[in-house]
Amino acid sequence: MKKNMILKTVVFILLFCVFISGCTSTQDSVKGTIQLTSSPSGAEIYLNNQFQGSTPSTIPNVEPGNHTLEFRYPGYQSWSAVISVPSGTSHFFAAMAPQSNNQSQQNLSPVTTSTTNITIQASKNIMIVGDSIVISGTCVGCDNVLLTIFGPGKYSSGISLVSQNVNGAGSWSYTWNPGQSIQSGAYIFVAEDPLKTTSGRVGFSVVGGGLVSITSNSFSVAKGDSLIFSGRCTTGAQNVLLVLYGPERYSSGVELATLSVMGDKTWRFKYTLDTTTPTGSYTMYVYDIPKTTSGSTQFTVGYASDS
Repeated sequence: MKKNMILKTVVFILLFCVFISGCTSTQDSVKGTIQLTSSPSGAEIYLNNQFQGSTPSTIPNVEPGNHTLEFRYPGYQSWSAVISVPSGTSHFFAAMAPQSNNQSQQNLSPVTTSTTNITIQASKNIMIVGDSIVISGTCVGCDNVLLTIFGPGKYSSGISLVSQNVNGAGSWSYTWNPGQSIQSGAYIFVAEDPLKTTSGRVGFSVVGGGLVSITSNSFSVAKGDSLIFSGRCTTGAQNVLLVLYGPERYSSGVELATLSVMGDKTWRFKYTLDTTTPTGSYTMYVYDIPKTTSGSTQFTVGYASDS
């Protein structure tokens, strides 16, 4: 009898610990993680008036909801705002304005105003190397906006562009054409009012300036057999398109598949020919999306052996 009671007590304790552990795990899963960057980099971070290190930095296990975020950097106006932290990962960026000579240490925070509001949008989600992109938006309560571009290479710390005037209707527009030297990757435009009290941002991808390759595991195949095609894509595109050209119904090209480019910039596709595939020579083309370049390989289709 005693043994049964002890066993029941142990089981109860174990179940209780599992229950508590599950609750703790669930609570942790809804916490937020904030990634913080600034221009200039190296700014001191204060979250709810508590020092949290310097930018760039990642702060995990933040309670979802509103928090006070502040950046401080010597010689620059401090930047502060009330941020809304969601569950999961979010990113916050501050472009800090240099401190004027006649500004005292007691007046470091930028002047805030509820009447200033900025919107920003891009004319396309994907920009091909060598093309232009139009960044536009509105600014209520300001005469011009300051534009900064962030991205790979020389844009990693942000490059300030020209100040754009806001017209009488509260709108502004800027055409960006960096030429052929730009790297492929993800870019972000940040628009700010002159006092840098509010900002907006928009992201887009740059694709091009690389190569797409394709090889097959055989140059001759019988009807009903399979071919494996593989290659690399270094243009920054996330997907490639395979198009097959050949005799009869393939004369105008048949799109076979849209494939994802893997993290190591490679792709792979297995193609099985049916028994009605015409005999002859074929060319398989691979294009990055949105078709900045292509590669190709050839193979022949013969008759299956009777033996």
